[in-house]
Amino acid sequence: MKMTGEQLIAAPRDKVWAALNDPEVLRACIPGCQSLEKLEDDRLKAVAVVKVGPISAKFAGEVTLSDLDPPNGYRISGEGQGGAAGFAKGGANVRLTDEGGATRLAYDVDAQVGGKLAQLGGGLIDATAKQMAGTFFKKFAEVVAPAAPEAPAAAPEPSPPATSVAAAPATATSTSAAVAASPVASAPVAAPGLPVGGLLALAAAAVAGFLLGQWGDGSGTLSGLIVGLLVVLVAGAAYAYGKRVG
Repeated sequence: MKMTGEQLIAAPRDKVWAALNDPEVLRACIPGCQSLEKLEDDRLKAVAVVKVGPISAKFAGEVTLSDLDPPNGYRISGEGQGGAAGFAKGGANVRLTDEGGATRLAYDVDAQVGGKLAQLGGGLIDATAKQMAGTFFKKFAEVVAPAAPEAPAAAPEPSPPATSVAAAPATATSTSAAVAASPVASAPVAAPGLPVGGLLALAAAAVAGFLLGQWGDGSGTLSGLIVGLLVVLVAGAAYAYGKRVG
């Protein structure tokens, strides 16, 4: 079985190279990997559970790194035993190249399987291998170059306070009430007094009373004055009543 592919990773080549040699990163990215232990600088021990079609098996084996050319690439090869399910062995050449601020990882794989796995047919094995490779490199890219967190949304600007429409009529009503309640300055009232016509009438009444007293008997003077006084009082009362009616 042969397979080729490539993946663009948004990270510098040195960082990608370091991740390809980090057992913890590889363990987190290999589908079904249960453990990956570094034995030497160029040798690893791995245990993984692999499912191909109806067959699921646990493979245990060793992986060797060779043709090391940091940070440009290497060859990784290994062999694993899956008990009754069969075995798998093979290798892959990995190459790293710069592409802008990112790194392009290219690989070509050659592998062999035996036992029950071989009976499943090349098509199913190829499809499973491609799926596992796609899962590995997608996870690898997420670990090496995680997506930047989204910027927090800007806090909405506070809305201006709503103007109460009902407040305006209330204010106008209050103002009107205040105006109505406040005393209205009345025009100054002239001091009460008798007009010239009223004074002349009183004088005329007094003279008339005096003349009546002269034309009467001896007590005419006093009676004339009394009559004149009564006339004056009547005239004054009539004047006051006229003022009220007017």
